[in-house]
Amino acid sequence: MTCVCRQQTLEQQRVDNLGRLSQLGLLTECTFDNFMPDGVGLTPVKQRNLKLAYQMVRDYADNPAGWLILRGGYGCGKTHLAAAVANHRIALGHPSLFVNTPDLLDHLRAAYAPNSGQGYDERFEQVRNSPLLVLDDLGTQSNTEWAQEKLYQIFNYRYTAKLPTIITTNEELEEIDIRIRSRMVDPGISQVITILAPDFRRAGVDQDQSDLSSLNLHHDKRFETFDLRDDELPRSQADNLRRAFETAHEFANTPEGWLVLQSIAFANGKTHMAAAIANHVTRNGEPALFIVVPDLLDHLRATFNPQSSTSLDKRFQEVKAAPLLILDDLGTESATPWVREKLYQLFNYRYNARLPTVITTTTPIDEIDPRLASRLLDGERCTFFVIEAPSYRGGHRAKPKRPGGRRRR
Repeated sequence: MTCVCRQQTLEQQRVDNLGRLSQLGLLTECTFDNFMPDGVGLTPVKQRNLKLAYQMVRDYADNPAGWLILRGGYGCGKTHLAAAVANHRIALGHPSLFVNTPDLLDHLRAAYAPNSGQGYDERFEQVRNSPLLVLDDLGTQSNTEWAQEKLYQIFNYRYTAKLPTIITTNEELEEIDIRIRSRMVDPGISQVITILAPDFRRAGVDQDQSDLSSLNLHHDKRFETFDLRDDELPRSQADNLRRAFETAHEFANTPEGWLVLQSIAFANGKTHMAAAIANHVTRNGEPALFIVVPDLLDHLRATFNPQSSTSLDKRFQEVKAAPLLILDDLGTESATPWVREKLYQLFNYRYNARLPTVITTTTPIDEIDPRLASRLLDGERCTFFVIEAPSYRGGHRAKPKRPGGRRRR
């Protein structure tokens, strides 16, 4: 029988061997315990986003299944979180391979050398079949045809075998090889987490509002000034409008997922509630992009002008990656093929990245592009609220009332 001291020594050797196999190096110090989920100097929205990312990755570490895609800028914490998963699994005695993507390709190239201590086939199979593979910094590699082919083979094998995989990248998903991207964004196997936190080494965070936003035109639209029309509407419609108000107010307090405010009538409070959400968030120091859909498309078209100081890619990226996006009057735009494609790209990006989004529309759901409608009707990510109230009547209105803060269930 092996003595306790010997058992402890063997256990430490086993963990050390797993760590060497994983190529974590200095990242062995990256753990969940020393990660700062509150960040450094973050605004409340970015802080909530980072905490949510931390919890989702922490849950994955306990039971790694499927793929986890961590997106974000330099220094936002995605590599620390990915390494923390690998360290956690190794501490539990489960082999995990952590490798920087350019380094991985260098290791594969080096295996062709005559004096290599490990053959190419053996090294390649070790990567493809690792019980947990963490690929850090996807997109920083030199994208030669050979590199793209090797990465595709790894991704395709692990996708088909449903092997747990974590990928970190600061690339936009649209910039990644479509063969790889199609596997990374498959909701049946993959979770995409976008971390909004800036580099933790930055002293401050830029909170400037986008010049695309027309929120300044709605500065008076706040929850405090919303008219619930209790003395005007039939009871059922008044109750419905109050529930819509409470739903919007709750979303403003915790902007997560999508909120769609739909009705047949114009001018019945949808835009007021959407603007109130944006004003509530910006008063708390958070950025929000409020824009009418036809105006958004005009801004994008304007970039085609040779004298434009902003490229289409830069302008479109600003909208796609907005921490909170409010799209007012979806369905009033001219639905050309170009418009439909741009709106699909916008919706698909924000849906996969799980970025908070508010949409107002008077268009029946069955008349909306099916590619957009399928995301709006996803009950797990989107609250779809139909407002039954008619348009506001002219003349005297009841004095606006400030409702209670009852939360929806």
